[in-house]
Amino acid sequence: MNYELILKNVAKHIQLDDMEADFFISLLEHKTIKRKSFLLRQGEPCKTENFIIKGCTRTYTVDENGFEHIVMFGVEDWWVGDLSSLLTKTPAHYFIDALEETEVLQITKPNLDLLYERVPKFERFFRIIIQNAFISQQIRINQNLSYTAEQRYNDFVERYPTLEQRISQKQIASYLGITPVFLSMLRRRIARK
Repeated sequence: MNYELILKNVAKHIQLDDMEADFFISLLEHKTIKRKSFLLRQGEPCKTENFIIKGCTRTYTVDENGFEHIVMFGVEDWWVGDLSSLLTKTPAHYFIDALEETEVLQITKPNLDLLYERVPKFERFFRIIIQNAFISQQIRINQNLSYTAEQRYNDFVERYPTLEQRISQKQIASYLGITPVFLSMLRRRIARK
């Protein structure tokens, strides 16, 4: 197993010596999720934080009418999970499934706590990750409330530059809060500009 990607991700915020890196790696479990399989189901407790080595996931809810509402996509070099469920040991609010065959490195809550105890700088690392996620969530809420569909689409393309080729138009539309038909019209209008 190659841990280079996750160690580079960690190195963006903290520096580890060889012993700390080895200890961190020893706490991780590798898992492969087949396309269309679940990493997490709504209502089940989230037991891991997950780092994507390869593949693509979506985090979403399903409303009472059966419509999916995609909250985020996860791609290589991203962390995914239901943090509220993980930290409070309550049922997950979200489904997370694989849009492609996906490989993740997982760390359980007990191992995360052990990591914080033995390598305290990881508290800083995960604090930064959580802060960045919170900021992204605030920006997304603001955009959903105040941006036009075209502005939301342009932000999506900027935020996920290669994802448009990897996922369906229906999933992009769900993320943007519009219908697939409207997304097609929007794309044609943008292409004409």
